Amino acid sequence: MGSISPWHLLVVFLVVVIVFGSKRLPDTARSLGKSMRILKSETAALKKDGKAGDAGEPADAAPLAQRTIQAAPGDTESARPVDEPKRSAQG
Repeated sequence: MGSISPWHLLVVFLVVVIVFGSKRLPDTARSLGKSMRILKSETAALKKDGKAGDAGEPADAAPLAQRTIQAAPGDTESARPVDEPKRSAQG
C-alpha cells in the first residue's frame, strides 16, 4: 500500500494519451523542454548577478550587453532580443 506499481504508471500514461492525443504529445514535450531551458538560463543569470553584487561592486557597474533568449537547436523563430527598460541619467 502506498507504492506506485508499473500498472499505475501505465494507466496514467494511457489517460494522458487519450486526453491529449498522440499527435499533440511531441509538441507538448518540446514546449516543456523550451520552458525548462529558459527557466534554467534565467536562474543561472540571477545567480551570476547575485555573485557580482556580493563581491562589493554594484551590479550597475557591469557593462550592459544585448541579451538574447536562446532558442532550441534548429528553431530559428524563438530567438529574440530581450527588451530591457532604459535607465535614466538621473540615477
